[in-house]
Parts: sequence; structure tokens; C-alpha cells
Amino acid sequence: MGREDTKWGNAIQTAADALAEPARVMLGYQDLVVEHINALGLMELAPDADRVQSAARELNDMIDQVQKGEWKVDGKDSPTAIEARIRHDLRTPLNAILGYSEMVLEELEDAAPKALVQDIMLVLAYARQLLGEIEQIRVVLEPPANDVDEGTPQSSQSVVSSLVKRSQGPSEHGVPRETGRILVIDDIASNRELLERRLGRDGHDVSTAGSGREALRVLEGKEFDLVLLDVLMPDMNGLELLERMKSEPRWRGIPVIMISGLKENDAVVRCIEEGAEDYLPKPFDPVLLRARIAASLERKQWRDREQRYLQRIEYEKDRADALLAAVLPRQIVTRLNSGEKVIADRMDEATILFADIVGFTPLAAQLPPDEIVERLSMVFNAIDQLAVQHGVEKIKTIGDAYMAAAGVPDPNPQSASTMVGFACDMLSVARDIDSEFRFRVGIHTGPVVAGLIGDSRFIYDVWGHTVNVASRLEAYGTPDRIMVSDATYMRLGGRYEAEPKIMMQVKGAGEIATYTLS
Repeated sequence: MGREDTKWGNAIQTAADALAEPARVMLGYQDLVVEHINALGLMELAPDADRVQSAARELNDMIDQVQKGEWKVDGKDSPTAIEARIRHDLRTPLNAILGYSEMVLEELEDAAPKALVQDIMLVLAYARQLLGEIEQIRVVLEPPANDVDEGTPQSSQSVVSSLVKRSQGPSEHGVPRETGRILVIDDIASNRELLERRLGRDGHDVSTAGSGREALRVLEGKEFDLVLLDVLMPDMNGLELLERMKSEPRWRGIPVIMISGLKENDAVVRCIEEGAEDYLPKPFDPVLLRARIAASLERKQWRDREQRYLQRIEYEKDRADALLAAVLPRQIVTRLNSGEKVIADRMDEATILFADIVGFTPLAAQLPPDEIVERLSMVFNAIDQLAVQHGVEKIKTIGDAYMAAAGVPDPNPQSASTMVGFACDMLSVARDIDSEFRFRVGIHTGPVVAGLIGDSRFIYDVWGHTVNVASRLEAYGTPDRIMVSDATYMRLGGRYEAEPKIMMQVKGAGEIATYTLS
């Protein structure tokens, strides 16, 4: 094999070294995906997941062959032909990984476990990263300098730089990476400086702390998207700081990647148990570190986006509930939110009130519209407040008429007394606010049907003979007085003085006894 062939082989082998670790990590995550899918019994997804796993193994085997020098380079091939073959052969399993992983993700139900979704997304992230790395492979052989002996092996540094350029720093042609605010915590200054420079070159906003206590002060003053935390530190070790962070609600959501020279599995397990997002041993692989950071930032962004969506949903729900509560009884809103589709109740006894402003129509004809609306709003707003105070349910206003009910939607054995007390205060308040508004009031007690009608514009209403009688009594009443039926008066227990009983012919109800309260 000639010198040029050797350079090509070395360059290809260097490229494989840069791809090996991310490819192995991707296979590890896919193994987890397959195990999770089998454990959940999602047999319809198993074939596609197995295809991804097979393709990941094929990719790893191919990279392993290159690393061992088992991928023979034909000396007759030009560098361009070699590049094309490398990209083609490595890209084939990656395309399968991307395609089938995306299909599995699309077929998952909304209720799929978050861990499974995150693992699939990690497989996709690593696959896209590897695809980008493969696209950057360029076997460029610099011509030997004039003063270099023909037999002296040329340095492969330029070839290595070309092959793994993306792994050594950001490239304007590379695959875009997520950037974020990262806090590096390590008691060794050289480690902090190395990470700060490396992460800064990738576009991250990096802060550093040399101890756990210093890190707490930094966390107090700035928000972070990710923390890189050393385990062994003198004043407060990484595990203690991790426990402190995870116990604070304001820091609990920040992902933490532990970086340490400890190799024992117990240390790794302990970090993960305490809430670490990931663990990397020192000395760390820059490619793997970059991939882990990108994955952690992506998960953080997904979590933050989820929290924003949940907050927005909660806000919209509260807003919708507030709007419903403005037009519907609180109990009805609760029943709607609990999933009831048809809300209808028969109440054996309720008391209905109708109140109407005497002479409102000719008065309205003399006044400008904005004044009419303003005066009505002042009076009816005050009456609404009285209704809340007395435990009376406002049903609706119809023009200048006001309708209310006591004993709906919740039963009230004292509905008659409640309603008459409300009516007395209503007349007094109305006179104080606007002396020109004089109300007639009619009240009747009896059975009603109450329920919610409408689909897009809800209204809570009451129906029945009791409602009709109360409406008739209001029409037959006198200004500033309250006319009640015999059924209502009997339930007052003599607590109110009244004019002598009058027998009245009421349309739709026949002759009934009425009383006018003084």
C-alpha cells in the first residue's frame, strides 16, 4: 500500500474514532427503547423498534471494522470516490434509524410514558448528530512540502482536522445545536477554564464556580438551563450540592450532569438516584459531552415548554371558570367541570322573584342610550351584590326586569324568608341609587324545574307554574311594594306586616290569595 493509501486509511480510521462513542450511546438508548416497548406490550411498535436496533448495531459494527483497519481502501479509488463510499455506507443504517424512529414516535399514543418518548428523541438526536458528522467527512490530502523527503511520512494533522472538524469546535456548516446558560462547578481551575472555553466556542453562556458554596451564591443571582457538577469538592461535595438543588423548588427543574474521575458504579447510581440528569467520567470525550449537553438542553426546553403550556392551560381554565361563574351558579360550574352533560333538577320548593321598573319604557325614550345603560348598570350591579349577600341566585335580567330564585340550585328550607329579605333590601337600595326607578315586585313559592340550556352560550334557567305565578304577581303589583302569594306568606311565619288578603284572578293560575307586604 502506498503512502497516499496509508493516509487515506488513517484519515478514515480517525473519522471512525470520532463517530464511535455517539454511535454506541445511541445503540444503548435504542436498547432501552426496545426493552420499554416490550415491557409495555406495545407489540405493534416492536417490529419498527427492532429495525432501528438492527440498524444501530449495523452502524456500530461498520465503525468497529474501520477502527480495526478491516475496511480495505482500494488504491485505485480517488479521494472523492472514497468520500462518497464512506458517506453512502454509513448513511444507509442512519437513514433507517431516523425513518423508523420517527414512525415509532408518531404511532405512540398521547399517554405514552415520557421516559420512552425521551429515549426515542435521544436516539433521533444522536442519529442526526452522526448524520451531520458523516456529511462533514472530507479526505483532503495536502501536497508534501518541497523540503520534505519523499520517504518521510506526512503529518496527518490536517487530515484529522478536516475529518473531525465538527467534533473540535462549531462549524457554520454544521447541524445547528441548542445553546443555553450553563453553570460549571469544579474546584480545579484548569478544569473550569477548559470547560468554559469549550462550551463558549459552542455558543453557550457559561458561568463558573469553584466550590459548592460559591455555586449556591451564583444560583441565587442567575437562572440556568444546565449545571455541570464535579463530584469531589472540598467544602461541599457534588452529591450534597445536588441534594440541595433538588430540594429547592426554584432549582429542582435545572438538569445536572455530573462530571467526575470516580469510576465506581455506586457513584454513578447515587448521582442518578439523587436526581442527576446524566453522568460523565473524567477525562470526558468532547463529542460525547457536547451530545449530552445538547440532549439535556433539549429535554429542559421540552420541560419548560410543557410547563408554559400547562400554565397557559391553567390560566385559560381559570379564565373560563371565571367567565362561567359570572353567568352560572358556582355549583353548576363545578358539575360542568366534572363532566355532566345534562344538568336538570326538580326542586320541590323554591321561591321565585320578578321585579320590574315602573314606567321604564317612556323614561328610556327620553334619555340618551349611554345614560340609560349606565343608570341600569348601577342599580342592577347593586342588586347583584345584595343577591350574593342573601344567598339568592340571579337568574337573568330581561330589559328592565330582574328575575331571581331562592332554593336553587341548592335546596333552602327558608327560601321564602330569604327572598323577601332580599326584596326589601332591593327596594331600599334602588331608591337610594336612583329615585326615578320604582320597582314592582312579585314573589311566589312552589315546585320548579331548574337546568342548564344552550351549547355555546349557556344559561341557567327555571321553569314551571311557580315561575308563571310570580311573573303575574309582579305585573299586578304596585310600585315600591312586594306582592306575595299565599304560599309564600304562610312560610314567613308572621315576620312581616301585610295588608289584608286579597283574592286575585291570575291568568293561568285561577283565583289565588295574595298579600302586599308593607
